[in-house]
Amino acid sequence: MRRAAAALAILLCSPAWALDNPGPDAARQTASAYLDGLAEKALASRSTAVAALSSKADADRRQAEVRSKILKLIGGLPDRSAPLNAKVMAVHAENGFKFETVVFESLPGYRVTTNLFVPDGKGPFPAVIVSPGHSPSGKEGDYRFAANFARAGFVVLAYDIVGEGERWQHYDADLNVSRLERPTAEHSLVAYQSLLVGKPVVRYFINDAMRGIDYLAGRPEVDPQRIGAYGCSGGGAVTAYLAALDPRVKAAASACFVTTMQQLLTSVGPQEGEQSTPGFTAAGLDLADWVELAAPRPYAIVSTTEDMFPFAGAKAAQEEAKRFWKLYGAEDKLVWITGPGPHGALTPIAADIIAFFAKNLNATGTPAFTELRPADPADVRVTPTGQLSTSIGSETVQSLMAAEARALAPEKSKAKSLADAVRAVTAAQPKHSVPAVQVVKTETRSGYRLQTLHFTPADGPAYDAVLARPDGVVKGRLLYLDRAPATRAKLEKLVKSGWLTLAVTPVGGSGEEIKAHVLGDYTLFALRAMLVNRTVTGLRIDQAESAAQWLSREKAERSGIALYGVSSLGPTALHAAVLDKRFDLVVVENALAAFRLAVDQPITRNLPEIALPGVLAKYDLPDLMAAPRRVLVINPVDPVGRSIGRAAFEKLVANAPNVTWLAYAPDDLK
Repeated sequence: MRRAAAALAILLCSPAWALDNPGPDAARQTASAYLDGLAEKALASRSTAVAALSSKADADRRQAEVRSKILKLIGGLPDRSAPLNAKVMAVHAENGFKFETVVFESLPGYRVTTNLFVPDGKGPFPAVIVSPGHSPSGKEGDYRFAANFARAGFVVLAYDIVGEGERWQHYDADLNVSRLERPTAEHSLVAYQSLLVGKPVVRYFINDAMRGIDYLAGRPEVDPQRIGAYGCSGGGAVTAYLAALDPRVKAAASACFVTTMQQLLTSVGPQEGEQSTPGFTAAGLDLADWVELAAPRPYAIVSTTEDMFPFAGAKAAQEEAKRFWKLYGAEDKLVWITGPGPHGALTPIAADIIAFFAKNLNATGTPAFTELRPADPADVRVTPTGQLSTSIGSETVQSLMAAEARALAPEKSKAKSLADAVRAVTAAQPKHSVPAVQVVKTETRSGYRLQTLHFTPADGPAYDAVLARPDGVVKGRLLYLDRAPATRAKLEKLVKSGWLTLAVTPVGGSGEEIKAHVLGDYTLFALRAMLVNRTVTGLRIDQAESAAQWLSREKAERSGIALYGVSSLGPTALHAAVLDKRFDLVVVENALAAFRLAVDQPITRNLPEIALPGVLAKYDLPDLMAAPRRVLVINPVDPVGRSIGRAAFEKLVANAPNVTWLAYAPDDLK
């Protein structure tokens, strides 16, 4: 209890939240432990189901169930009937092979930059598609693997994934870098933008790879019955997905990705939007399920002993997969290639990886690995400038999502069905009992008292709060939600005006690896929540309803409870007021005016903290504002925090006569 109180005291005394602090605070640790407990239950149930498999028929049934679940979770796969419109831009001769720079469209207008390596001699040859890891260089970083594959007798397609190589989505030509700082940040932003329209970004990663196989299969040098897939790290993830869902992949090697979800959650945690499909763990799935969907085809799990993706988890996943392959009488087709070193340190075992493909795809060359580099690094570039955005152009994930959002027809409805939609989208829980509350500290001030409280809900993470209680008559009760705790001056204004004010520390706290400052520090925590079918907003709605249960027992002249949400807690306040009729007055300050704006513009600040799966197919924030109670909106903002003028805002809330707009917070809220 002292630790919780101390953490709250630090927050209350701190003038600003330190974004660069990577260490999780007590609130983050508590919430993460709660979410991991939900994951453990789902994973335990899965383990029981997998252990019961005892025949090929069981394995077939499991594969069908898993494939169906995954396709539903990722929103299906895009249509691949449009032409690739592939164009060879240049050809370069090397020792033992040539490589072409090629661009094709994986979706209409959505271009993929690639290098195609073709061995000397007469084909048709086996082929391998190589998916890159998370590096600014993209396909260029895979040149040495691709070149060695080519010398061993393979046609190789190395390509750039979203946000890497020549496909930076937010490229700054003046700085020659992404405005989001690094590839993982680019992936994270588009993951949350696609989430809003119910199209998890992983479907586009998979589609790019499938279209790469379409291109390989159409080349005369390639035997389409001997196509494999390889990738490391993020590329290992895409390779696992591709092999699981595309039967044209006849052999696959996924490096530095395969582990168990339990080991991942208790170590580095979720890492990427395309690796953390919402509802994946809750659906009874683990990372080994991606591998097992490829059975009984030849498969190599590739691991390094000091990988950040835990080696112990890789061992457990490999052992489970081995049993799965055995049900098909093909346990010899699953191999585990291991080597020393950290994440991605594959040089000592690179020849073994190439030999795996040579054996299983019948290549005629000799497997070997040497450090090969292009004669000129500029040769691998497909576009004249080295970026699609500054040369031949391309759609981006954001532009695709903006088009998807325009095509959506949200289900506009009356209050009851809107409440149902809110619960479905946010995963807020339907019932809340009065939480246990412990008084940690009481302080007497002029005209009021301050109490530090610790709340323990029956179902949900514990949280801290400060209660400001006026000495005189209590005119009203107010629940205050803000990432930065209420300043003493603000609390004093409220409590001296007769408001009994409960300021809570929001679920989730702070502290994690920052992918990019513009994204805030909820990128990975939000993924952890969504894996088990929860959301940050839903957890905070639960917190607000739980706090309201307790606060409603306090007597006041005014019957309802006012709810005040600031910045990223503004959407929480609007959602909670739709679900809990005790909140009859809502004040929202400095908050995003509409989710739709977050896909209409390329960049949105702090989107992971507020993004909700498929919300734009159901409703938007102005729809919540129109629900029947008084709403005061102070300084509504656009996705990057700029104030939205009165005219623009009133256009958004044209059907909400109960909404009042204010440019600035008044000195005295009456």
